[in-house]
Amino acid sequence: MGLLGKLTAQVEIKSDGDLFHQVFRHTPHHVSGMNPGLVHGCDLHEGNWGTVGSIICWSYTDDGKQKIAKEIVEAIDEENKSITLRVIEGDLLKHFQSFVIGIHVDTKGETNFVTWVIEYEKLREDIEDPTAFISYLIKVTKNIETHHLRT
Repeated sequence: MGLLGKLTAQVEIKSDGDLFHQVFRHTPHHVSGMNPGLVHGCDLHEGNWGTVGSIICWSYTDDGKQKIAKEIVEAIDEENKSITLRVIEGDLLKHFQSFVIGIHVDTKGETNFVTWVIEYEKLREDIEDPTAFISYLIKVTKNIETHHLRT
């Protein structure tokens, strides 16, 4: 087994795909209101919301433990509704040399799909793949969808 890995999860959502993309692009600090108990906050540390090079810090609970992830926005593709975030500090880097999260929203007719891609490099071979974290991202996605369907 290698130290490099990639996990992908795709979630069909009934809410507006453009709206989902805009939340993560321009207002990620609203995600905590849509995910009580999972996401506690998202603070802007450098730059401006929705711009490449900005640094944001997430406070969240995963697997019953409160954690943080400081990320730099590496890429934004408005046409393809995708965002790439690289973790630069936080709990994930206790187990991973690198951790990159991609979010992509694809619309096919009336159907929207949110695709999460995690690319990572483990610090050691005995570290588990981050399948629990991708499951966490699926929960966050479903909570955002539920919030948008109610409003």
